[in-house]
Amino acid sequence: MALPNFKDKTIPTKTIKIAVIAVIIVFALGSLILTSLYTVDDKQQAVITTFGKVTEVTDAGIHFKLPFGIQEAHIVDVNISRKLEIGYRSDSTDATQFETVEKESKMITGDMNIVNVDFFVEYKISDPVKYLFNSKDPESILKNLVQSQIRNVIGSAKADDVLTSSKASLQQEIKTLTISELEAYDIGLIVTDVRIQDAELPTDAVNEAYKDVVNAYQGMEAAINLAEAYKNSEIPKMEAQVDKILKEAEVQKQERINEANMQVSMFNAMYEQYALNPQATLTRMYYEAIQKALPDVKLYIDMSDGGTQKLLPLENFVTQGDKQ
Repeated sequence: MALPNFKDKTIPTKTIKIAVIAVIIVFALGSLILTSLYTVDDKQQAVITTFGKVTEVTDAGIHFKLPFGIQEAHIVDVNISRKLEIGYRSDSTDATQFETVEKESKMITGDMNIVNVDFFVEYKISDPVKYLFNSKDPESILKNLVQSQIRNVIGSAKADDVLTSSKASLQQEIKTLTISELEAYDIGLIVTDVRIQDAELPTDAVNEAYKDVVNAYQGMEAAINLAEAYKNSEIPKMEAQVDKILKEAEVQKQERINEANMQVSMFNAMYEQYALNPQATLTRMYYEAIQKALPDVKLYIDMSDGGTQKLLPLENFVTQGDKQ
């Protein structure tokens, strides 16, 4: 049996052309899809440029754009806090390790002392378009602005304020001034926090002395807080006692007023009776007075002579005579 001759079975030119065209179409469709789709997550925004001009800003989701470089999507992390370290650099692998940068941390205070102050700054991108196109290096501009405001504020403060009691107010002042400057530069960044990480004097001996000052200040603050807590706990007790005394006094006052009103009413009633029959009223009052003065003695009134009243404790005399 003769073997088939494969050399005679050549692929038609038309089939090759169709295959090449199909490959080109698939490649073009793939390139079209790849250059038309882009994804933005929930912490990002995308700035769309058409022929290099900003035409749109899109939020999270899957979006389409014109392919083949007609439109470009510039993805920007807008909802992420970024950090800026001034005066030190932390180790990316170990957060507890850091390196001091003296040219950034060393500065002169208003009372002509030298201090080393490290700052931690947090910021965000507030406007992705301005962040991308209003400046070449917005982070460098921000760092220079912060350092400038730090030196202005620290240069006007006393060393004691920087090292001990006024850190919070200094931080707030630096933050406020930096935000104001950023608005003027309009580079799409906003500062969210400025904190003094560490503040000390350059020499060990003086630094130890200032640490003692800080400890004493903290002790004073602790004593004040304890005293304030004691005051806050005792004041309610004293207020309760005062309230109790006032209420008791009010009750006694009302009782005395009621008693006085009762006495007045009794007096008025007696006066009315007296006005009707003065002699009888006086006699009854006289008998009532004798009864109050001698409550345990029975008295007998002898009016046999027609007008003279004799008050005799006859019962007691009779009782004594029987005993004898």
